[in-house]
Amino acid sequence: MIASSRGSKAAQAVLSSESIQFPPSVLLYAQQLIVLKPTSRLIYPARLYSSLAAAVAKTPTDTSTPAPTSSPPPYDVRSGVILTRPPLVTRKLHPFENAFFFYQKRLEERLNTPFITGIYFKPDTARRLDWNIKVQERKGTVAKELGVYNGKSSKAWDDELKVGDELSNQETIVKSLLRDAEARVSDDAEIIAPEDVTPVEPPADRVTEADRKGDVQRLDRQLDRTLYLVVKGKDGWGFPADVIPKDENLHESAKRVLERAAGVNMNTWIVSRVPVAHVVSRPKTTADGVVEKKGEKTFFIKGRIMAGQADLKDNPFGYTEFKWLTREELEKELPKDYWKGVRNMMTDR
Repeated sequence: MIASSRGSKAAQAVLSSESIQFPPSVLLYAQQLIVLKPTSRLIYPARLYSSLAAAVAKTPTDTSTPAPTSSPPPYDVRSGVILTRPPLVTRKLHPFENAFFFYQKRLEERLNTPFITGIYFKPDTARRLDWNIKVQERKGTVAKELGVYNGKSSKAWDDELKVGDELSNQETIVKSLLRDAEARVSDDAEIIAPEDVTPVEPPADRVTEADRKGDVQRLDRQLDRTLYLVVKGKDGWGFPADVIPKDENLHESAKRVLERAAGVNMNTWIVSRVPVAHVVSRPKTTADGVVEKKGEKTFFIKGRIMAGQADLKDNPFGYTEFKWLTREELEKELPKDYWKGVRNMMTDR
């Protein structure tokens, strides 16, 4: 808004009139408008919140001294390693899974085209003669582990097993495959007598000698589960850990702890530099606040073992015993609070 000279004179006459009474703030604001030049712009006075804050700060406050803050409780920051051995074999299937896979195999036998022997075996050869003998024993069934079943007959629709039938069990399937792998014909195309047939060596048992003896220090136990290395120290069972010095970071301390605690005769791999779990133990203090024992904040790095074995000989941490345990076995050995801090990083198997 721009005030002209004529308007400013009229405004001055109104403001100087004694018959009209204006508040002081209105008079001050009007005088600021009158003195503006015709080409000038109206500039409103800024209201700065900082000035209000400064004014509030100048007001007298309570001069009482604040209560002294208590110092944080002392803690030792530690780095540890959770060394694991992954499963070496697949898990054992549920009976329902066995039945489902067996049904799928028989369904495939029904839908496939007839097996053409001449494509895979030359006539009048030892392999062709061996194949004919084995198929004849299975009464024409091409698949080796399906029992007697003809997918092209009028009864092919009846491909489901009865309740309690052991034909779909893994042990029965393994026996069928081993029996089919036996050579029934020699290289000279002569039929081998049943008593002279050389049996095929079966695969290694899922239950090892360490499982039967209950040896928890061997790595060849619980082949279908993940094993975790735990050591026994002055405070009981736990994972290897030590205080982090000032010149090391988290994963470097974890490597040092593993090497000094369990020896160097292991081929290991640190999975990540990020901790997968942490455990906090609070400091112990007396009634008057004196610290008797410092607390600990332990961060664990995950590692894998590929070969070798732990060796606690001459370790500087005072570890006297070690075990390779599963998740369920760890829950029984570790303290309750310790277990709660590390359980979420462990797999179901």
